[in-house]
Amino acid sequence: MIYFFENHSLDTDRRELRGGRQIIAIGPQVFDVLEYLIRNRERVVSNDDLIEGIWKGRIVSESTLGSRIAAARQAIGDSGEQQKFIRTLPRKGFRFVAEVREEQGRGDSAGVSLAEEYQRQEGTQSSHLKQTVTFCRTKDGINLAVASVGCGPVLVRAAHWATNIEYDCQNLVTGPLLQRLAGLFRLVRYDYRGTGLSDRDVPAISFQTMLYDLEAVVDALALERFALLGISGGAATSIAYAVRHPHRVSKLVLFGGYAQGRNKRDSPRDAEEAQAFLTMAGHGWEDDRFIFRRAFFSFFLPAGSPVQLKSFIELARVGIDGRTAANLRRAVDDIDIVDLLPKVTVPTIVFHCIHDRFVPFDHGRRLAASIPNASFVPLDSENHALLSTEPAWAKFVGEMEAFLSDET
Repeated sequence: MIYFFENHSLDTDRRELRGGRQIIAIGPQVFDVLEYLIRNRERVVSNDDLIEGIWKGRIVSESTLGSRIAAARQAIGDSGEQQKFIRTLPRKGFRFVAEVREEQGRGDSAGVSLAEEYQRQEGTQSSHLKQTVTFCRTKDGINLAVASVGCGPVLVRAAHWATNIEYDCQNLVTGPLLQRLAGLFRLVRYDYRGTGLSDRDVPAISFQTMLYDLEAVVDALALERFALLGISGGAATSIAYAVRHPHRVSKLVLFGGYAQGRNKRDSPRDAEEAQAFLTMAGHGWEDDRFIFRRAFFSFFLPAGSPVQLKSFIELARVGIDGRTAANLRRAVDDIDIVDLLPKVTVPTIVFHCIHDRFVPFDHGRRLAASIPNASFVPLDSENHALLSTEPAWAKFVGEMEAFLSDET
């Protein structure tokens, strides 16, 4: 069951409390207290009721019970004086008094419904962000699709993996960050050659063509100076561009990046993983059963919900075909920019998830250690694509916005 009240939701199947899109971390007993009060909101719940319902009659002190009630109030922003959610009735007990709407949870369908509820509460990209899509031409004659949205100082996001600028701002996984950045900057993004709205039938994809694509976009828009965001494989492209054009890049933000692809790490295990991912990317990509794509993207989002994983897979499906997916995997697995790291002269911040299963944490640590004066921010997550529903999200966007603050 999912209970909605004000801008909060309590999902009893996933045992998640959210405020808007953000997961609110609470202890198991605090969650149980809150669920019990909401479920029994039509009556006053006594101390004995709570002890029987949650602790199954075990001896519990009044201070323990009081601390759990206080923690539940704090989690949902309900002060002891205001009591707009949990009301205390002296010598009688407690009652949950806010208006509650219930929705039955049923696997993926519940997730979709929950996502739709968040969009209803906060608004979707299409309702408040109007982007302009143009095309530019690379030095080797490839047409690239470019999107600009928002206003203010320019922030360029280097392309990474299977983007599609028509859909990524609306995606449940990629959309929250892009929408937030578009509210602060003139956000520029583009699709790699072979992906999204760019030319699909291209002769070759390599790390060098990735750099050509970024250079073509910057030149076509006549961007004199801008901040550069590199995510995952786009981090290496961003580093190479910053070394080649330091006068243009004001600041460098790197997330989930690495200096060497799997084929360059002198590790038999990494080479085997590269081949396994290549097989998953190149076979069965168009299969509507999502077998290969689901297996592949589960490494990006091991802690994602079914609806988040499905949304991420759908973005890949409209962003890239199987042949190009395999070509891109080969290109990123052959990346090696270790020698460029000491040459970075622009202010840099590096983010990496501590339990990242796709790009291990040590690769982010090495980036930060090898780039002169780079700041390093570890994030407590096991996802490669950080979700806005994770507690680490607030740390990520807060640190990034503080780093870029003099750009706004």
